[in-house]
Amino acid sequence: MTAGDDEPARRQPGGDAGAGSSWALALKLARRELRGGFRGFKVMLACLTLGVGAIAAIGSFSAAVKEGIARDARTLLGGDVDLSLRHRAATDAQLQYLTTNGAVSAVARMRAMARAAGDKASRPALVEIKAVDGAYPLFGEVTLAPAMALQTALAPAMGAFGAVAEGDLLIRLGLALGDKVRLGAAEFVIRAVLIREPDRGSGVFKLGPRMIISQQGLGATGLVQPGSLIHYHYKVGLAAGMEVDGWTAKLTAAFPDAGWRLRTVKNPVPRIARFVERFGLFLTLIGLGALLIGGIGVGNAVKSYLDGKTSTIATLKCLGAPAKLIFRTYLIQVMAMTAAGIALGLIIGAALPALAVSAFKAYLPIDPRFGLHGEPLALAAAYGVLTALGFTLWPLARARQISAAGLFRDLVSTTRRRPPPAYIAAALGAVLALAALAYATAASREIALWFIGATTLALAAFSAEAYGLRRGARWLAKKGAIRRRYLHLHLALANLGRPGAPTAIIVTSLGIGLTLFITLAEIEGNLERQIRQTIPERAPSYYFIDIQPDQAEAFDAVIASVPGAGELRRMPSLRARIVRINGIEVDRVAIAPNARWVVRGDRALTYTATPPPYSSVVAGEWWPADYSGPPMISLDAGIARGFGVGVGDSLTFNILGREITATIANLRRIDWTSLAMNFVVIFAPGTLEDAPQTHIATVKAAPDSEEAVRSAVTSRFANITAIHVRDALEAAAAILAAIATAGRAAGAVALIVGTLVLAGAIAAGQRRRIYDAVVLKIVGARRSDILSAFVIEFAIVGLASAVLAGLFGCAAAYLILTGVMHTSWVFLPGPVIVAALGCTAVTMAFGFAGTWRALGQTAASALRSA
Repeated sequence: MTAGDDEPARRQPGGDAGAGSSWALALKLARRELRGGFRGFKVMLACLTLGVGAIAAIGSFSAAVKEGIARDARTLLGGDVDLSLRHRAATDAQLQYLTTNGAVSAVARMRAMARAAGDKASRPALVEIKAVDGAYPLFGEVTLAPAMALQTALAPAMGAFGAVAEGDLLIRLGLALGDKVRLGAAEFVIRAVLIREPDRGSGVFKLGPRMIISQQGLGATGLVQPGSLIHYHYKVGLAAGMEVDGWTAKLTAAFPDAGWRLRTVKNPVPRIARFVERFGLFLTLIGLGALLIGGIGVGNAVKSYLDGKTSTIATLKCLGAPAKLIFRTYLIQVMAMTAAGIALGLIIGAALPALAVSAFKAYLPIDPRFGLHGEPLALAAAYGVLTALGFTLWPLARARQISAAGLFRDLVSTTRRRPPPAYIAAALGAVLALAALAYATAASREIALWFIGATTLALAAFSAEAYGLRRGARWLAKKGAIRRRYLHLHLALANLGRPGAPTAIIVTSLGIGLTLFITLAEIEGNLERQIRQTIPERAPSYYFIDIQPDQAEAFDAVIASVPGAGELRRMPSLRARIVRINGIEVDRVAIAPNARWVVRGDRALTYTATPPPYSSVVAGEWWPADYSGPPMISLDAGIARGFGVGVGDSLTFNILGREITATIANLRRIDWTSLAMNFVVIFAPGTLEDAPQTHIATVKAAPDSEEAVRSAVTSRFANITAIHVRDALEAAAAILAAIATAGRAAGAVALIVGTLVLAGAIAAGQRRRIYDAVVLKIVGARRSDILSAFVIEFAIVGLASAVLAGLFGCAAAYLILTGVMHTSWVFLPGPVIVAALGCTAVTMAFGFAGTWRALGQTAASALRSA
């Protein structure tokens, strides 16, 4: 009877009396073996629990946010449909059409400077103004403290309009309820603190506290000027029986050139949805990386467990058990442990999202709906099952190849067994199915494909490193000079190169975990460096917006009069919508996803005779300073690639109802990280000078002069809004910190799983290590010699893993920062050094712990047990 025989010579236990009886007997044998406990499966359980738990938690959080959006869609949007326009309000014909189809509420949003009125002098504060009409809100409620109706709070009384504001504004201005605030030319009494509003916006980035006033109050401020940066929103609550998609189609047909941006209840907060979707994908891929590392630990745990069952399997073969019975028996045990690990992971994954709310609640305008979300839990379970099958089918198939003779032969030398081709194909099929599932369920197929390719490359690279490390160690161990002069190193190299050494498992598992850690640390460090150091060094101190053309010269004079005020740049600003590319409607042009935002609604543009700073012409030529000819434009090179256009092509713009077709004269590469004033589209002189416009300006000032600059401008010009760049960077840094916390948590799971795999690998080789220690003792080696050799062995493995992980992590961070985020990358040695030292220390610590136990064995006891 051979190792692969499935047909015993006679009717034996588990003979082919039928597939059903074979599975029944396998189940009976598996149940008997599992009565002894989970010993040998602890690492497997921990790896699967952590990996599945991370993926389930991330998926459940994303699902909770999405369900919260779907549940509160009307409230978040403020209606069934939201129509937004920039700079200009809807026409009478458009409003008439909207009101005949349902209830309509008009809302205007803009930024302005608010200051305490009367005797209370205070520093002005930037506020986000929301001017509402009497119908607001169509859906949901505005929560105020003290409780009152919004329209009551906003109603004019005793010569002043009413207003409500977030508590942060009162703190900044040193006000209390009942005090007055000045906006432009009007004063407002703060009658209540704004606690909650239904349509809180679709972004996560806010520059100032919210203040709600009436539309009449906004008109009294004098802030509404031609070209002012105002967003007009029209919330439409459709009449009963009207279907959203059908109605919006009719609306578009009725007003094809309206130029408004349209959102419906089917996607009320697209920015939040995209953010959650992409961020969830990012964390899910990290969790999947942790699960793959865990898969290595699972495979090693199963191999170690089955190695301890060699005598049991050989005995069963002697009794006539067929190979199929052996395979099914241990497959049932492994899948039972897999089910237990997945179940624990799903419980953790379902419970954890509620804890994540505290970290992200400030950045989400919705209340996530927590509960059991079947789809992400099922997806996490599928990942767990496929990972377990992909990494355990190989050792299980090898176990079925153990022959009866192995009961005696393996006592002398362990035979190497390769599984049958069918089982190898099944294991590869499970791994490919895992990759296919990640690709099919990803929010971005492109990112998923990159992850799969990078993971495959990393696994191959670390496996190759482990192979080279073993071969190199084996070659060096044979060198007489090393054997004579460096005994401890010689013993360490011999251990690294010996058959059965856990080198490959340790290098691969720790290496991938460290790669994820270093990648995240380098990305976070570079982004924080940009926000905290690089950008502030080059960025202006203030942005000033809504400068009217007749105020431009006076504004320049005010800036020049302030001591310490430095570089001033001022440019005209208009809004326009791209309607055609090379004469083809934008809706019919294939535009790359990263460039579609430019054709969504109106975009800012300007005109100038000279190239702006922090940009360089990469194609074509800049026009002469005295140019006066047909319309020509300069276009951002990245957007041009997304549009599929180049020098000589044309874009058609709708500017306040007038269409202008311009030829692309040149393409620019823009350094957006400078925060300098720059535009995707710049017109040549001679086309836009007579169009309604405002000016925007940037001013760079010494830190101790910034307050004087702001005060001089806002006290002279009530309509000009000052945006402090440092405040904006602090807001960005706060968001980055929250994102980094989640990324570090997911990366920590990968490192913990890698450490568990390390511990499992050392535990799996403990019996061989004890045997080696005993033999060395017998030939006269001291405890210190053995300990030093084992510690050096693990130090080499840890350092080798860290070096390659550092290279891969830095390369991945570079590609993500420069290729995806389009920002610069600088090598930060800190994360790499910490990872290298930490990996080496952890590996040495676990190796020392395992070696210390081996050194405690006496030669007599070890030989007696052998």
